[in-house]
Amino acid sequence: MFKKILIANRGEIACRVIKTARRMGIKTVAVYSDADARAPFVQMADEAVHLGPPPAAESYLLADKIIQACKDTGAEAVHPGYGFLSERASFVEALDAEGIAFIGPPANAIAAMGDKIESKKLAKAAGVNTVPGSEDAIDTTEEALKVSNEIGYPVMMKASAGGGGKGMRLAWNDKDVEEGFEATKREGLNSFGDDRVFIEKFIEDPRHIEIQVLGDKHGNILYLNERECSIQRRHQKVVEEAPSPFVTPKMRKAMGEQAVALSRAVGYFSAGTVELIVSGADPTGESFYFLEMNTRLQVEHPVTEAITGIDLVEQMIRVAAGEKLPFTQDDIGIDGWAIENRVYAEDPYRGFLPSIGRLVRYQPPVEGWTDDGSANGRRGVDGVRVDDGVFEGGEVSMFYDPMIAKLVTWGETRDEAADKQVHALDAFRLEGLGHNVDFLSAIMQHPRFRAGELTTGFIAEEYPDGFEGAPATEQLTGVLAAVGGVIATLDADRARRIDGQLDGSMPPPGDWSVTIAGSDYAVSLEENAITVNGDPVAIEMAYTPGERFVEVALFADADDDDAEPIDTFGLQLEPTRTGYAITTRGARHALRILPAHVAPLASHMIEKVPPDLSKLLICPMPGLLVALHVGEGDEVQPGQPLATVEAMKMENILRAEKTAKVAKINAAQGDSLAVDEVILELE
Repeated sequence: MFKKILIANRGEIACRVIKTARRMGIKTVAVYSDADARAPFVQMADEAVHLGPPPAAESYLLADKIIQACKDTGAEAVHPGYGFLSERASFVEALDAEGIAFIGPPANAIAAMGDKIESKKLAKAAGVNTVPGSEDAIDTTEEALKVSNEIGYPVMMKASAGGGGKGMRLAWNDKDVEEGFEATKREGLNSFGDDRVFIEKFIEDPRHIEIQVLGDKHGNILYLNERECSIQRRHQKVVEEAPSPFVTPKMRKAMGEQAVALSRAVGYFSAGTVELIVSGADPTGESFYFLEMNTRLQVEHPVTEAITGIDLVEQMIRVAAGEKLPFTQDDIGIDGWAIENRVYAEDPYRGFLPSIGRLVRYQPPVEGWTDDGSANGRRGVDGVRVDDGVFEGGEVSMFYDPMIAKLVTWGETRDEAADKQVHALDAFRLEGLGHNVDFLSAIMQHPRFRAGELTTGFIAEEYPDGFEGAPATEQLTGVLAAVGGVIATLDADRARRIDGQLDGSMPPPGDWSVTIAGSDYAVSLEENAITVNGDPVAIEMAYTPGERFVEVALFADADDDDAEPIDTFGLQLEPTRTGYAITTRGARHALRILPAHVAPLASHMIEKVPPDLSKLLICPMPGLLVALHVGEGDEVQPGQPLATVEAMKMENILRAEKTAKVAKINAAQGDSLAVDEVILELE
């Protein structure tokens, strides 16, 4: 077994590998850029080596510096994590030449599967179902139009070397191809150094199912069941779960055997994932097709660990050291259900725009996951696990992926795992930048998600006009009104004590008017009894003025001292000028709280009208202006592209919202733009 390994990665996956290596008695070496000098993974490792400036091309992608770090520290092997150099065959070959082990598959397997065009040919030869499409790269828009019409719309344009949702565009017609083909080539070149693009049929009502494979150097290759990753945004996974609510035992066996056949065809060992697209419109479940093989550890590997009890990182290390897998296919079972949500630095209330900056507050629902070596321990604390690599006060940088953490929950059933997600997301406290916690909670509560009726179009179909927060039930609104009355009473009590106006003979106000989403609620507190619009609401909470988070238990009957709560809520409180903003259950609820006798006067207040910004094209996120599509004096129509801004390696086309004329251009192509910076003015 290795005595020391180097982790050629950063963030949560570097922390993840270090934790397992530490449990195995293996010393670790971290490598880091200037941006990560204070990051947790650097502090956790036994040694750390500086690579260079923040851009990945000047640090984490420098294979020669990483190899030199191995030599300088005596590291015998390298774990690449995911992304960066994890699927670069030349890196594996360079390590082999230096006698340094790669904790991953052989170079030839990476090369074979890393090219989407060649991997599709290999999969077909191995007897794996493949999607109809072009077998070779397409060079021009004209050729792309011809191929698209031959296959039949809709089609997917894909960068051959793409991954992580980058370099992929859906086309429903010729216009989409004309507009998106060159952009797909650019994204492939900018992100992966390869501008080759191929086109294949887009499967309607598609579900994204992937098979986890694991092999050793002795010819043993197994499949560790499936994961469903259908809930995606811009082809990037948001929610993953294991097993899939759609896959039957018959499908699982067929998919798994094809995945093993493909792995065997390329001489695969270590952990890997065969990704499949499945037609949800086929009730037989037999219409599944090969998408690609990821020759590395997946972001979503914890859900497989939770239902199988197998530590994938440990097995990768043992396989790289030459050990045989200690189990067979018959040993692989399914215990319970696991769901993973990716907590991103992006603002769903503003079209999921990337958000960077300082984590002013970072308090996950449980401490970061600790590897204790047990199958149950891989499920976290009471079935809640957080894999992260950030810290309170740290920065989420523009240079890397915007993922803050992975929230993983395990339960005996799918509903139990989803319920744990909702409660854990309620308690996830993030301040200082935009994040998607509310959005994730909304998905977990969505009736369609609970029914398991998933497709890769779930987000676009369920939130066509954007995200505005999860809808509140009548029960939740009643709880919020009651809580508003309680905290207003206790805040008023504290204020009167401070002012010396309370001698114990005069109680604080007990009647309040609470306004939520335009509806008024009369809240009354008398001798620990709470009524909302005359109806009793039985809640239990401990609140001290100034607190920013409270837990509330709701009971069916206030008079039953032995009753169990029918629901519990985690409420994040933010004081406002007229009350509180309370965030819970996937939405931020503004509560105007006024003494009952003052509330009627509120209608006389003057309302502030927001300024008209419709004549300005404002940059919605920090980014690079890669293209201006109009000039001063041009007439524009609704939907017409005005500018393209690149952020987090993704191109975002900004379009006209109405018929207008370009009056003034305020930025030039190649400029770095700040959020809310005016790109151009319309008249």
